[in-house]
Amino acid sequence: MKRTSTIILIAGITVGMAACSKSLDKLPLDSPSSETFYKNATEVEMGIQGCYKSLNWELKATRPWPVMLDNTTDISWNRSAHAVQELGNGTAISTNSSAEIAWTQCYKSIGRANFLLDNIDRATDLSDDYKKQVIAEARWVRSFNYFLLTELFGAVPLVTNSIKLEEAQLERTSKTEVANFILKEMDEAAPDLPAANVGKTGRATRVAAYALKARVALFNRQWQVAADAANAARAIGKYGLYENYGNLFNYTGETSKEHIFSLQYMKGIITHSNSNFLSSRLAGGVANEVPTQQMVDSYECTDGLTIDKSPLYNPSKPFANRDPRLAMSIALPGSVYYGFQFETHPDSLRVWNYNVSPATRVPNTDATNVYATFTGYMWRKWTDPKDRTDDENCEGDIVLFRYAELLLTYAEAKIEANQIDESVYKALDSVRLRAGMPAVPRAQTQAYLRSLVRRERKVELANEGHRLFDIRRWKIAEKTMKGPRYGRSRTTWLTSAPAIDENSTPDYSNVSNAGVMRVIENMVFNPNRDYLWPIPNIEVQTTKGAIRQNDNW
Repeated sequence: MKRTSTIILIAGITVGMAACSKSLDKLPLDSPSSETFYKNATEVEMGIQGCYKSLNWELKATRPWPVMLDNTTDISWNRSAHAVQELGNGTAISTNSSAEIAWTQCYKSIGRANFLLDNIDRATDLSDDYKKQVIAEARWVRSFNYFLLTELFGAVPLVTNSIKLEEAQLERTSKTEVANFILKEMDEAAPDLPAANVGKTGRATRVAAYALKARVALFNRQWQVAADAANAARAIGKYGLYENYGNLFNYTGETSKEHIFSLQYMKGIITHSNSNFLSSRLAGGVANEVPTQQMVDSYECTDGLTIDKSPLYNPSKPFANRDPRLAMSIALPGSVYYGFQFETHPDSLRVWNYNVSPATRVPNTDATNVYATFTGYMWRKWTDPKDRTDDENCEGDIVLFRYAELLLTYAEAKIEANQIDESVYKALDSVRLRAGMPAVPRAQTQAYLRSLVRRERKVELANEGHRLFDIRRWKIAEKTMKGPRYGRSRTTWLTSAPAIDENSTPDYSNVSNAGVMRVIENMVFNPNRDYLWPIPNIEVQTTKGAIRQNDNW
């Protein structure tokens, strides 16, 4: 069956009707005719909700794409023989289905936004302010999709209106040009968006517009633009750091002042299965996506030094005296997870169940099940004990933008511009002090601060979908994504800490018993190919050369 630039064409005529805001009533929605749709305010509201709903897609079934994206990096691993795993270990080919899903879903979402923007004038009962706001929201959704596309694929076709079949042979637009388009769009959209909407994070605000602008500018090395946009977002007020880092990613912190924009989930409308695939066997999960040993060893000790330099690090007690974000983000052996004692040593045949009173001993499937965690660790982020009895039907929102990232964006932009002043230290201190870590020593070099902010992004934003873009733009993927992907030894500890380089990448060549670690797979990385994902092969074939494949795919 012939497909033209499918995604672009289908997206251009697709109308998104499903609601995604938790504050929106569950309206019975059908698919109206594209010839008449947006004839009134009700249909316009349905249309913009459909635009937001189009951001909820999965690289792998029922798992939100930001959570799965980190499995294509060095910090997390997907154990299934799946297209996501192939993207993560360097064995993907140009027909990779997860890469095609990302391309397809982004262009479908762009198509919904374009259709709304092209046809909103049909509605004659809109107030001027509401119309401007909806237009700005649709531009935000479209711009966010273009951000994803350019970071994943590089140059992509820039489509800003609904297109017809005969118009579908579109060439790729350079990443720089698309990035500049996004920056301009956010400048123009921001004044028409509400300044903030704390506690209701499913719609774009002025802060979300500046946050997107700051991220895109940072990723495209426009340091001053990034710093200014981050400052503009912060100056609006309303948002700030939430006091409890560990609760940011469960139901308790879902509506906190730190969350700027989140993917929305609600039972009866749309759910995900994070608590099933991220949690342990004993908790009823399947331990499918797990953090690596490289991720665990990236966290500092509580004195602010990396584990290879800190006198507080004890190889026989490797989780003691560590950055509190380690235990808040990752379930460690010896901790309590979903109300169960979490142990992976093969001799730990029975463990405590604290979900009952008094606690009882139960068989430890996290040590005996063949599909228990392959790395010895589990993710805490995006899991909540409330979901344990219904773990394939979770409604926890997934954060795309939060205040801590704004602070790190500002700090990194200023560091890279070599405009290091007290504001840089204060931004970094805010993130670190909230987590229980010490302030940054003053009067540091650019190289020291660059290393620090990169480590902060790695540990602060772990499992939130940022890592792939970071290791690409820092040009370190050829080191972090090559060689063994490690899990811990199940029976013994390492004799010493690995060496931690300036990008917080552990090197175990100095560890005398490094061979005891579990090698869960060997990664390969071709720097002449793997800094971009492949354009879906069907696009290359059916556009007859208009869309050229990325190099060496």
